Amino acid sequence: MRTRIAKYKKIDPSDRSDFTIGCRILTQPFFFEERDWIPVPASWSKNIVSFKTYNTGDSEGLALWNTIYDRLNAQPLPSGVGRGMSEEAARFGEPYLIQPRLGQGAFRVLVTDICRRRCAVTLEKRLPALEAAHIRPYGDGGAHDARNGLLLRRDIHSLFDAGYVTVTPDLRFEVSRRIREEFDNGKHYYALQGQRIELPDQVRQRPDPSLLTWHNENCFRG
Repeated sequence: MRTRIAKYKKIDPSDRSDFTIGCRILTQPFFFEERDWIPVPASWSKNIVSFKTYNTGDSEGLALWNTIYDRLNAQPLPSGVGRGMSEEAARFGEPYLIQPRLGQGAFRVLVTDICRRRCAVTLEKRLPALEAAHIRPYGDGGAHDARNGLLLRRDIHSLFDAGYVTVTPDLRFEVSRRIREEFDNGKHYYALQGQRIELPDQVRQRPDPSLLTWHNENCFRG
């Protein structure tokens, strides 16, 4: 990877200093209808890997600007896009303070590893669909600790946090009747009712029964 970056930056491959890798975020993207698409400029190459810019001081850049300007003024604009791209729009919302969750990344790695990368309830193995859940929420005094964690599929994690499902102190999955009452469905979840969850191999890393009791008593909508 370092060799490739050095090649793109045109520097000595033996350079061991840290590379600065930046990114750009589009805050107000908008899209033309296909009939209004602009032909690709002659200077554009499919293998461009660095940031490409066009300047209105050049004929090609000026032609692009004029074409976009004409397109924008010929149709209604999406909300928040300045007419003619010349009006200053608000870039940020009002500032506010947050309390960072220290150690969240390490907690996810720990729980994912000790649970062998599969949901404790469904055995789902697709990592992007899995999340590390706190039994007692971190914001409510829970710790980033293995015994306070469960690896759950994303939908079950959401239901767990909302109190629609829980894990009993004897390590069985329990589903609230409120899923059926409030949403008129939940057949898939009720099929898992009473099932014993998968546990980490090491006993000292398994869910703490006292924390499961806390979740049953304080979160679960029985």
